[in-house]
Parts: sequence; C-alpha cells; structure tokens
Amino acid sequence: MPRRSNCNLAVMYDAITTCEEAARAGGEVLLSWRKRFSVREKGPADLVTDADLASQEAIRRLVAGRFPDHAFLGEEGESGLKIALADAQGTPAEWTWVVDPLDGTTNYVHGLAQYAVSVALLRHGKPEAGCVYDPVADECYTAQRGCGARLNGEPITGSRQTDLAQSLVAVSFPARIDANSRELQDFLAVLPHCQAFRRMGSAALNLCYVAAGSLDAYWATSTKIWDIAAGALIVEEAGGAITSLAGGPVDLAAAKFVAAASEPLNRQIVDLLGY
Repeated sequence: MPRRSNCNLAVMYDAITTCEEAARAGGEVLLSWRKRFSVREKGPADLVTDADLASQEAIRRLVAGRFPDHAFLGEEGESGLKIALADAQGTPAEWTWVVDPLDGTTNYVHGLAQYAVSVALLRHGKPEAGCVYDPVADECYTAQRGCGARLNGEPITGSRQTDLAQSLVAVSFPARIDANSRELQDFLAVLPHCQAFRRMGSAALNLCYVAAGSLDAYWATSTKIWDIAAGALIVEEAGGAITSLAGGPVDLAAAKFVAAASEPLNRQIVDLLGY
C-alpha cells in the first residue's frame, strides 16, 4: 500500500508545488520547441537540443526564485554530480534540486510522444518530493515522501503483481550496445520468464508506469540520477519496490536498479540478473 504515515503536507507544500510547477514549465517549453530546434551531437547517439537547454533554464529560474539557497543539479551544462550533491568533505547537501529537462531526448527528436520532464527535491541525498510530467499526454505524476503517489491529483498504486510470468516488463539499454554486453545477457536471462517486454526510451516515465500499474517492472543499468530521482520516489510511494541490481538499497548516484510492483516480483528479477 502507499506509504502515508509520515505525511506532512504543511511542511512540504511549497516543495511539491514547486516540483509540479517547474516540471510543467519545462514541459511547456518542450512543446513550444517541437519541430523548430537544432540538433547537435553531445556523444554517440546522445542528442542534445536547444529545447533541453531552454527547458532547464525555465525550471532553474522558477526554482531559484523560490529556493535561492538550494543546490541545483540539471542534466545540461552542469559541472558534475559530486559538486551539486556534496560539499568538499563529501557530505550530501541538505537540499538539492535534481532535474532532467527532457528525459527521452531521442524520442523527442524523432517525434515520438514518450518523453517527460523530471524534477525532484533531495534532502541529504534522499528524495523528499518529485514530479514527472508528460507534456504530450498532460499526465503529471507526483509524490511526497510519506504521502503516497498521484497522477493528475488522484492517488495511484502499482499492479501488485507477484508473478514474473504474468508481468509486462520494461528495460533500458545504453545508447550504444555491444553484442557481447552484460546488458544483452541480462535481457536474455529475464526474457523467457516474463509475459512481454517493452523498451520505450524514457526512464522517468517507465518508473511512473510501474507506479501506476501500466508496467509491472522495470530495470536499468545505464541511467543517471536526474533520470530517476523523482520516479524512484513515485514508485516507493505507490507501494512498489525499488532496489539495486543486487537487491540492496538503491543508490541514486549509481542509478542502476530494479523497480517492481511488489517485493516478490522484484526478487524474481534480481535473482535472474545475478549481480
């Protein structure tokens, strides 16, 4: 069941409201830039567009206007994960906004509808509030620690599926993948045991689909913290289980995980992956 026992709406109201407003602001920018952006190569098959940068700037302005003392980590143009999340002694910053202004860039570039904006607020490295916004479907997934998860304001829970054989599962692969890679070995290890697979191109939305019950499970080995910070919290608050690939606590900085609608389903995938 969704975790609500520690809910304090009064304390976190400004944070969750800012998460949603910032994600929606970024989404509006993405829609306005469709079919008129320029594309350049940031890395192999890693497209960055003017839309990414414009979306992030809109989010940064909104967040900085309300929380000027908070750290900010965005995917585009940032100096590094360690700087934003920790001080010189390696202590996590008390408050850090972690933002992906366009999760699903390749989908966006090719006109495929599945992309999103992800905004999360971390306290000492742990997500406290988060929002993933799909601007095409106008679907806004939100969560606040201890208060459950919502889709467009309505509470959501996962499928509670416990049997991998009856499960629809998503997986993420790196932009470039070798025929002998561990990622393909993992895929082949799980493929015969599940009902069906999907690879859709947005880690943030995949996590939200697990939270809402559209997917039963999802795992990834090549994501980043900004892809999953909000979605991981949304899965937890919808009653799902998210762990490291080995079944331990998930490390957002490493961003390698298994998310599932239930703990038994999570364990089945973890066991098959064998990390």
